[in-house]
Amino acid sequence: MEQLEKMKIKLGISLGDTSKDELLSLYLEDAENEILELTHLNTIPDKLLNTQIELAIIYYNKQGIEGQTSHGEGGISRSFEEGIPKEIMKKILAERRLPRQSSYSEVDV
Repeated sequence: MEQLEKMKIKLGISLGDTSKDELLSLYLEDAENEILELTHLNTIPDKLLNTQIELAIIYYNKQGIEGQTSHGEGGISRSFEEGIPKEIMKKILAERRLPRQSSYSEVDV
């Protein structure tokens, strides 16, 4: 099963409904880029594939409320966690590698 299909199942979107596929794919790509940047890896390890979906779902659920830290309406108040939630960040950082260093020195010898 592909990442997009798994994400749709978790969101309760029918696999036959393709109306949001482009948007969901963009969120999956954003999540992948964020994970790769934080881990200094070239590809997402299998361990983090579910984490990619979790992060993409967070991005999807936050559409339209970007930048808000809280929201109140009709007597209901909600607070939003900023950035990547701690439990997800912990999983990502567990796979983190040191950034690659160049193999030569820029200093003339």
